[in-house]
Amino acid sequence: MSSSRRSTSSRSPSRSSKGSTARSSGAGASRPLSGYRLVEALIAGWRPLQRLDVDGFALLRSRGITRRANSAVAVDAPSKVGALLAAVERIEGLVAMTGESASFRILDVHGPDQLDDLLAARGYDSTGHSELLELPLTGSLSAVPHPSAEIRTGALDEVWFDAAWSLAPREGDDARATMHDILAGTPSVQVVLRADGDSSDSDDGLAAGTPIAVGRAALVEAGKGTAAVLNMIAVHPQRRREGLGRAVSQTLLAIAAVQGASLALLEVETDNAAASALYRGLGFASRGAYHYRVGAPPTDRA
Repeated sequence: MSSSRRSTSSRSPSRSSKGSTARSSGAGASRPLSGYRLVEALIAGWRPLQRLDVDGFALLRSRGITRRANSAVAVDAPSKVGALLAAVERIEGLVAMTGESASFRILDVHGPDQLDDLLAARGYDSTGHSELLELPLTGSLSAVPHPSAEIRTGALDEVWFDAAWSLAPREGDDARATMHDILAGTPSVQVVLRADGDSSDSDDGLAAGTPIAVGRAALVEAGKGTAAVLNMIAVHPQRRREGLGRAVSQTLLAIAAVQGASLALLEVETDNAAASALYRGLGFASRGAYHYRVGAPPTDRA
């Protein structure tokens, strides 16, 4: 296994001065996360460029790139309808100043329960339905790194980012720079597999060294321990159905466990049956679901 490691000085996923928190955290993060700790772990796994805390919501902004980093999510939002409505209207006002539509991420495992109905009544559309999966990384974890994997840990590695962008680019102005800044916001495990150029193994014509699969596991605080939030898993279109997504995922899980994570989280869209089957085959189980509520542009709102 080739390994190029670029780590933070303490080798800890935490930005605090407590050192390597998760190597002794087996009882902490391996328990199911709930409440605001789960929300904060998900936010940290795809860290926005800006965050404004508004009446119990985290309002996330990242130049319009990705819904996860450009929406409001309830952290400790009010449960009373009047106060909840006031918070929603305040967020709408703040977002309207940018000329954009307000968007809320609704997690079914974290309230307030009235939020979805309130937004629906205000004309918000429902979209982006996804499932949240989790896997304990303690005990009998069987994942092992792929022998050809290039592995980086800690700060965002530029070589890895180039490979990831080649397989999973995003549309939009300044999309590449924005994605770079989002991914640089959290220490992580970064994995890339490359074509070996051996025509006897594949007739895809890809040159040796071409990235064929990538993945990332952000290492985030989760209660008293550390969780690995998997994302950016992508496979070259010419090399799909070869088990590369599974190989990258197993490598991420194995190295994240070595780095001290005792729980893995990931998000998969509900209509992506192939990805869901892959992750369930690795032992992931459902932790809940979420979707977005997207409002009309400010000029269209009555």
